[in-house]
Amino acid sequence: MLYLLVMAGCVVVTLPLELVLRARVYARWRRLSLTLLPVLAVFVTWDVLAIHAHAWSYRRLTGVKIGNLPLEELVFFLVIPVCSVLTLEAVRRLRPSWSAGDES
Repeated sequence: MLYLLVMAGCVVVTLPLELVLRARVYARWRRLSLTLLPVLAVFVTWDVLAIHAHAWSYRRLTGVKIGNLPLEELVFFLVIPVCSVLTLEAVRRLRPSWSAGDES
């Protein structure tokens, strides 16, 4: 359960970036989805194949699985990229002159 608590902590800590700094990451859910889809596709596939090949395993988790993928891993692959994007967009709001390399 600790793993899920850490992920919840990441969301709680970065949520003010959306609410206070108006990073507008959650408001632009289509853009966020397009950002998350490649991450999920690559890393979920990687984890599923590695678990199937017995390259690694997980202990001390909730035991909830989606296929052979622990719930905590799926949550990780959602939470950490969202928190990263929130942080990037918050920095952009505070420092609009800083370039991130994806400006038009």
